Amino acid sequence: MPPDSTLSLYEEVKSRLLTGEFDPGQRLRAERLRNDHGVSASTMREILFRLSAVGLADFQEQRGFRIPSQSLERQHDLAQFRIFLEQQGARLSIRLGGVAWEAQLSAAHHKLSHIERVVAGQSADPALLALWTAAELEFHRTLIGACASEVLKSTHRLLYDQFRQQLITVDRKFVYLPQNVAQHQAILDAALAKDEALTCAQIKEHLSRHLIRPLPQKVVA
Repeated sequence: MPPDSTLSLYEEVKSRLLTGEFDPGQRLRAERLRNDHGVSASTMREILFRLSAVGLADFQEQRGFRIPSQSLERQHDLAQFRIFLEQQGARLSIRLGGVAWEAQLSAAHHKLSHIERVVAGQSADPALLALWTAAELEFHRTLIGACASEVLKSTHRLLYDQFRQQLITVDRKFVYLPQNVAQHQAILDAALAKDEALTCAQIKEHLSRHLIRPLPQKVVA
């Protein structure tokens, strides 16, 4: 399979793992997935191994691949480090981004807020959930996008995907949508006002409901 096709297949399977098609702990059967996507068993196993390398699938010898189980402790850890990374990334972006970054952030928020209005009050289907997930990711990636640290941005993406997968049971019901709408607006307003402290506080407010114990106060501004 050509490299571009492999990348496309990887993204397709990853999207299925992030949008609630499979339940936490459910076995991922390579035979079923390869039939779904019309590829060889070896190609699908390669994709699943790549997904396990970024924490979106668990692999055990003789037992195959499974969706990671949900865990409040893991959810806490992922939320904690998302807060750390987004706060630092947003600070740097506010300092370095300029008008071009502000315009990109405003555009990403406009797209997200439109999708949030569309899905409000609806029961989620996989297509809507995938659309909303992609728009929310775009907003948060743009928020830190001018930080000038590729390591920070790539690490944030890994954490974001694992975090989203941990929350998929509630996300596919849009449980937090009303809070998200207000909190995304608050983050945008603070960032455009170039208020670093307020932006960090709004990021923490947005994600703190996923914590099971307080953050170390000397670390988080």
